[in-house]
This record gives sequence, C-alpha cells and structure tokens, in this order.
Amino acid sequence: MGNKQTIFTDEQLDAYQDCTFFTRKEILRLHGRYHEMAPHIVPMDYTNDPDVTIPIQLIVNMPELKENPFKEQIVKTFSEDGEGNLSFNDFVDMFSVLSEMAPRELKAIYAFKIYDFNTDNYICKSDLEKTLNKLTREELAAEEVTLVCEKVIEEADLDGDGKLNYADFENMIGRAPDFLSTFHIRI
Repeated sequence: MGNKQTIFTDEQLDAYQDCTFFTRKEILRLHGRYHEMAPHIVPMDYTNDPDVTIPIQLIVNMPELKENPFKEQIVKTFSEDGEGNLSFNDFVDMFSVLSEMAPRELKAIYAFKIYDFNTDNYICKSDLEKTLNKLTREELAAEEVTLVCEKVIEEADLDGDGKLNYADFENMIGRAPDFLSTFHIRI
C-alpha cells in the first residue's frame, strides 16, 4: 500500500549484519552514501544483486578518506579487482573493518595489507619508505627516512630477514596502544 522502496531483501540485510559490524540502519545509510557518489551507476534496488562498481576516483574523494595519505592504498586493498573499483560489498567491507567496532586483530590484518605497497606479503624497506613519506607528507630528508626505516626493521624484524612478516608487524603494533584509536573511519 505504501510507496516505500525496497533496497535490499530481508535476507540480504541479515547477511550484511552477519558479516559486518553494522546494524540494518547503518547498512542502509552506507548504501545511501554509495548511491550518492554515482547515482547514474548505482541503482536504488539491490534485491537482484547488481554487478556494479564505483571507480577509485570517486571513493578517494569521500570526506572520510579525502585527507588520508593512504586513501588510494586503502581503497585498493578492499577492492576485489585490486585497482580500487569498489562494489557495494567491497565498500561495506572497507567501512566495517575501519569501524570502531572491528576487533584489533582484523584491523591489524588490513593495516598490514595497506602498508604492503608491493603486495609481496612482507613490509620491506621500500614499503616502509613509502609509508613514512606518506605519513610525513615527504617532509623528511632521504637520510632521515632511511635511518627511521632501518631502525624500524632493526626493532621489529624478529627473524632477522630484513623485512617484516605479519607476525613481526603484529608484534610491533601490539606495542602501540594508540593503533586502534587511529585506524578507523566514522560513517
């Protein structure tokens, strides 16, 4: 009788709730944000699981990401295609992992992926250099960057192979109590 539009089926909303840290209302709000970025691409009706992606250029300009020096890397990490084009599922996953409700262990897994620029499953000196340059907006001299990266590897590389595997990284951020408070985005 009413003219309320159905965006998702109850089963879809249940599935999103089961695999994220969001309520139904938050999922619908995320869909609204996703739709706003590309109304000509993103349908309001998702009951038939449309195969739609939004390009990275639109995602990185969201207010939540715009000022983040890792915005491209974050979006690429969550995109199924690895290029940064996000489906709605990718978009929800990104915001779920970066939500305040996500557990530290999950955040650590994705932080490692974000800082692993060359995607070799290690954080090597070049990954650390890129990370440091992004964090400092390239204001450090090359010698300072090299010194900091060498010190990080010296302190955190438990197996002595000259690069950080996930266990090394997890151990390092375990000693950083503010990691959880800085690795989140509010929607």
